[in-house]
Amino acid sequence: MSVTEILGHRLHIDEDGYLTEYDEWDDDVAAALAAQIGITLTPEHWKILRFLRDDFQSRGETATTRRVQVTGGVPIKEQFALFPKKPAKKMAYIAGLPKPHSCV
Repeated sequence: MSVTEILGHRLHIDEDGYLTEYDEWDDDVAAALAAQIGITLTPEHWKILRFLRDDFQSRGETATTRRVQVTGGVPIKEQFALFPKKPAKKMAYIAGLPKPHSCV
């Protein structure tokens, strides 16, 4: 595990750059992580990020795109529009969560 600094926050990350400590994340960190991958967060993005964080806290694992659709109410097509190409990975990265198990 490595440590990186974003906006003055020391953050623990895994070898793929995903945060490993749930409580090190906040809205400012999310915006900075999103900017690093070319995404400007809108209210629609925040809806998904809040769902992912709440779902992770209750289930202990990062939701897949299918779960975000079925339980979170955001169609997969919309997820791809908001987080192009690899939405599950990008959503987890910005939400400060581990990469979903279904992602390679």
